[in-house]
Amino acid sequence: MAVAQKPYLHSAHATDLTGRDYILYRALEIVPGAISWATLGGMVLASYAVPTAAAFFIIIFDIYWLVKTIFLSFHLRANMARMRSHLDTDWQALLGRMRWEHLWQLVLLPMSKESYTVVHDSVASLTQCSWPKDRMVVVLSYEERFGEHGKEIARRMYEEFQNEFPHLYITEHPAGLPSEMPGKGSNESWAANCARTTFIDPRAIPYHDILVSSLDIDTRVPSNYFEVVSWHFLTARDSLHTSYQPVPVYNNNIWEASALSRVVATSGTFWQMMQQERPERLTTFSSHSMSFKALADLGYWQKNMVSEDSRIFWNALLYYDGNYTSTPLSYPVYMDANIGGSFWETVKNVYRQQRRWAWGAENFPYVAFGFLNNKQIPLRTKLYYMFNLLEGYWSWATNALLIFALGWLPLMLGGREFNELVLAYNLPYVTRTIMTFAMVGLVTSAIMSLRLLPPRPSGYPRRRFISMVLQWILVPFTIIIFGAIPALDAQTRLMLGKYMGFWITPKPRKIDKPGLSI
Repeated sequence: MAVAQKPYLHSAHATDLTGRDYILYRALEIVPGAISWATLGGMVLASYAVPTAAAFFIIIFDIYWLVKTIFLSFHLRANMARMRSHLDTDWQALLGRMRWEHLWQLVLLPMSKESYTVVHDSVASLTQCSWPKDRMVVVLSYEERFGEHGKEIARRMYEEFQNEFPHLYITEHPAGLPSEMPGKGSNESWAANCARTTFIDPRAIPYHDILVSSLDIDTRVPSNYFEVVSWHFLTARDSLHTSYQPVPVYNNNIWEASALSRVVATSGTFWQMMQQERPERLTTFSSHSMSFKALADLGYWQKNMVSEDSRIFWNALLYYDGNYTSTPLSYPVYMDANIGGSFWETVKNVYRQQRRWAWGAENFPYVAFGFLNNKQIPLRTKLYYMFNLLEGYWSWATNALLIFALGWLPLMLGGREFNELVLAYNLPYVTRTIMTFAMVGLVTSAIMSLRLLPPRPSGYPRRRFISMVLQWILVPFTIIIFGAIPALDAQTRLMLGKYMGFWITPKPRKIDKPGLSI
């Protein structure tokens, strides 16, 4: 298989390599954090040594951020309209005009310590899907390392849903397999291989006729999700070399989440919506779908890393010599906002989740190293992806700090001579005015967030809508504490070679259904 000819494809970090390759990969791991820290340190140094230049930089950067905010807000509004249109579209009628009966849906549900309620609701959402159940294979994969918990929940799922799904499989992912990191990637890869050996290969189903959807265990899919994926698959320019990315909307438990959790969760949804309008920048994230043929070519998801959901895109891009894309579906899947049992537990959980996502910076050395080893990918493609990766992680770690925390440094460090200049007198006014215009985007965010809300559950007063609007004043706080700082944390760990393991996001539910135990 071609993967053997490209051993770097399944590298997780520098320790998987030796000699010059180790040195090069290690140097690439340092790059994202070094650039971010150089930017922040350079701002402090410039504010002291050349405060006038630093002040002009701040003004120019604030203008850039204002223009970027306006630009992205148009993308957000466009995708909101597109998503609402797609929700109203009769996808069964569209698909009925094509030959689709040969397609199969393979649905993977890797679980860990989640409650019965979380797992039940996700599996139950599949029963409401209009896709023919006799052409759907559902695999629920629990972890051996969590003892009887997963086994008991899996048993109950099988008893409740075996009559709904003719092809429902339960599998246990063994603990301690060689070359594996405990996490979603190793679990879903085990589940995919079990589906291949127990169902697909014995029936000689062509791999290119199978669409596989890897769903986080809290994912609830709308009834037409598989028709949407199938339509995009059948109309894609190159359907086998494409992933299909829905919009993660974190509103399963949005009414019970705190304002802090809601802002961070909805901001994540908004970012994914904006990326859907920029398909050239879109990769895979969280729950996604792709051809089983491509997945089998790659040897499934990487089993030894944290960011397996985005890594599968880069695996494919390198494997297929640059011929791989991610297609936006502009169609939602519904997931849980991150909450904890108390305020501080929620703070810790949200921070850890954001740091885990920011650990996606590990993709930069992987992709850069892969590009250096793959001579078939055009230079223009390499430069394009390298720039986007670096700019994205640099912005994540530095922009909020530059805007909200470091903009006053020239006044603080510039000395008396600088503070007597007209520029110093006007700097706070100019930056405050620019930021005021930029904050108008918060009004758009508030309106958009209300459109995403599910119906208000009983027990929650109407005045809670007010807090859903006012919560957006927390944005300057959240994009620093739960944006820039965890991103800088992750990049610094990567820079120092302090590699992270897979942290499982807790998924408690405060609102339970009658007869179900959390």
